[in-house]
Amino acid sequence: MSIENSIRYEGWHEEQRVEQEAVVDETPELRRSVEQEIQGTVDTNHYEAAGRGLTLEGEERLKAREWEISRTRNRWDCRADSDREARTRAVVERENEARRRRFEERAASVDKWADSKRVDPRRELSRAELASVNRQARRIHERVRTGTTTAALSKRVAQKMADGADIVDASVSVTEEEWLAPGTVVPIGKLAAANRSEVCIEGRVTVLWEPTTPAISQVGLIEDETGTTKFTAWTKSDMKLVREGEWVRFRGVAKSWYEGRVSVALTGWSRVEFPERERGERL
Repeated sequence: MSIENSIRYEGWHEEQRVEQEAVVDETPELRRSVEQEIQGTVDTNHYEAAGRGLTLEGEERLKAREWEISRTRNRWDCRADSDREARTRAVVERENEARRRRFEERAASVDKWADSKRVDPRRELSRAELASVNRQARRIHERVRTGTTTAALSKRVAQKMADGADIVDASVSVTEEEWLAPGTVVPIGKLAAANRSEVCIEGRVTVLWEPTTPAISQVGLIEDETGTTKFTAWTKSDMKLVREGEWVRFRGVAKSWYEGRVSVALTGWSRVEFPERERGERL
């Protein structure tokens, strides 16, 4: 290498060294604060007081887990096949049974037939009487079309007979109760006796009038074999439109009174069904 090239090479290295030193000099020096120095000294000399490198939340969670493990180890049934769950379930079942018995005792003080220890009244009937009761129960079930089974209906008829009613009065009484039960299609003639604000009715639309206000979409009369009542469908309820002469079923309609007469109104919670249309579609 010539002397000139050697001088240039040494000069280039010198420039690189100066630039590197300049970069290093620009980096700020990181120093510990006084608090960090003090804490480091304390942690070094008193290591038992130092934490486990966790946050406060992590430290509390770890302590809770350690407490749970020690509590589990100290319980008397800490074997692998612990029956703690089975014993807890047995205790809960006993408490539920005792609660059910107390409820039955309170109910029996009001209704004697609510007592589970009382004998089924159908056992006290003769074979002919029991056959008559079962026939009446089937008739009620077919007529009212509720979810109540014929067995439950026959038991209620037998209970009323045991209270002194004859089979005709007992059947009529049970039928009336079923007509007015929640969820049952109430005969229009018995709307006034239904002790609730919303009912289900069905019948044939006999008359439709022109609404007197845009707030009403339809207004007319609906009737069945027991009576006739007025119905009003509000525009905001957005109900399906009905036609004159059509058999319809209104579910969840609101009862209202005007000048001593009961009527129904279709609200947003109501539903309109068309049994004849549905039967035709199935056929």
